[in-house]
Amino acid sequence: MFRRLLAALLSAAFAVSAAAHEAPRLAVIIDDLGDRLPEGQAIVALPAPLTCSFLPQTPYARRLARQAHAGGKEVMLHLPMASVDGQPLGPGGLTLDMTQEAFRRTLLADLGAVPHARGVNNHMGSLLTRHPGHMAWLMAELKATGDLYFVDSRTAVKSVAIASAREYNVPATGRDVFLDNHRSDAYIAQQFATAIALARRHGSAIAIGHAYPETVKALGRLLPQAAAAGVSLVTVSELIDYRNQRRIQQWQASLYPSPKAVKNSKP
Repeated sequence: MFRRLLAALLSAAFAVSAAAHEAPRLAVIIDDLGDRLPEGQAIVALPAPLTCSFLPQTPYARRLARQAHAGGKEVMLHLPMASVDGQPLGPGGLTLDMTQEAFRRTLLADLGAVPHARGVNNHMGSLLTRHPGHMAWLMAELKATGDLYFVDSRTAVKSVAIASAREYNVPATGRDVFLDNHRSDAYIAQQFATAIALARRHGSAIAIGHAYPETVKALGRLLPQAAAAGVSLVTVSELIDYRNQRRIQQWQASLYPSPKAVKNSKP
């Protein structure tokens, strides 16, 4: 048993060591897909491993999700959740007044409407992501439905979504940059540069954009800049795995400080 434990620890250590020397990662999520066919097809056609997030029950979600999957993109469900300002959610929205069973039925119908979904991120949700009970319902279902991951779009400062995900052992992470809060080429370029800088500084970053014509056009020009800066474009699932490896690395470093650190420490 000791040998198996030692082998597992060595394997994890080698994986972490390799991750430490790899290029920084950047995952780009495109939200709000499914309503408009031309913009969706333009996103799917971009030559990069983007993660495409589809609103449920939209006219082109199934068709575009299948095209995205066939084209090497990762597919997500862009799950509508209640917001503080009460904006209309559209079909498939999750609200605070739902019973647990209604919540579950709606979530499963939404997942069924987006083929090949590997994970979920929230559409709006500044109200719902602050409620531990509803986030617990969500994470329990994501775990039971096939080990789906969750990305917190971070529309609420007090979101408990990631903490809840970790309680249920659901792979989870959060957005770092919104690319197109302003739909101008200059702003999108500035935000993309910020995402690259964060990836280089911290090892990884997640940027979220939308299926706007301005964003589609800008990304066609901007995506190659990541490789030029030494940053690898990856899917969200790959980035979550990488961030988990980095956490293991930090945990190991805390358990086993370097000889230099031990030598310099005070008695």
